[in-house]
Amino acid sequence: MAKKHSLKAELRARTGSGLLKQMRREGWLPSVIYGKGTTPTNLKVDAKAFGELLRESESENLLINLEVAGEGSRLAFLQTIQHEPLSGEPLHVDFLSVDEKTQITAHVPVHLVGEPAGVKAGGLLEQMLHTLDIHCAATHLPELLEFDVSALGEGESLHIADVKFPDGVSPAYAGEVVIAHVGKSAGAVSEEGATA
Repeated sequence: MAKKHSLKAELRARTGSGLLKQMRREGWLPSVIYGKGTTPTNLKVDAKAFGELLRESESENLLINLEVAGEGSRLAFLQTIQHEPLSGEPLHVDFLSVDEKTQITAHVPVHLVGEPAGVKAGGLLEQMLHTLDIHCAATHLPELLEFDVSALGEGESLHIADVKFPDGVSPAYAGEVVIAHVGKSAGAVSEEGATA
């Protein structure tokens, strides 16, 4: 399960592109928090602290305790980050206000573990999915998904239907979607061609 991060935030009254640019120069990252049954609220978070939080995380799908000055703490899911096209620096962040029952869709990194039997026999492992869309309650959000590929032989694939997901987590893709495949080595393929 993904750990909850903490981030200090303040209410912001300033809007408009010129004022937002000035805010960024002052070290703030403009943001907004919204959710079912809540009024959207304009916030600003410390840009440096937010950048560090992203660097230490496996993905941008984070659960964050926003400690809003004068308002208390609010649990939020990092919904979207608008990046500057050239530098990649965050320009604006959208937070979704959540509780333990809120259902979310997240984009989670996929890690393969183990050495496939087919690779030991000379095959090549191809990872088809490096991230996977999942549905879960906000508090069940995994930081990453690990799948064991050690049983795969040459020519075999690992499908979504073949793996067990953590409790409360379901894939957004069909069961036949391939996560990883062990292909035959180039030598084995050319040998088969010559035999044919």
